[in-house]
Amino acid sequence: MVTVHRFDSLRFVIYSNDHDPAHVHVLRAGCEAKIQLVGSSPTILWQHGFSPGELRTVLEETRKERFRLLRKWREIHG
Repeated sequence: MVTVHRFDSLRFVIYSNDHDPAHVHVLRAGCEAKIQLVGSSPTILWQHGFSPGELRTVLEETRKERFRLLRKWREIHG
C-alpha cells in the first residue's frame, strides 16, 4: 500500500498488487472508500463509514488531484 496523497485527515492509497480499472482507496479512521479514476469523472465504487458530506469532500479532492493520482497509478502498475 502506497500513500499517494493526503488531505486533512484523509489518506489516498494505491495497493501495489491491485487490479484495473485505475482507482484509489481513501482512508480515514474507521472509514474507507474506493474511487475509480477513469471515465468521465471519479466514481465511488463502494464506501463504508463516510457521511454524505464527507463523501462530497472525498470526491471533490479526488477530482482536483485526479490526473496526479492517475500518474501515480501508472507508475505503480506500469
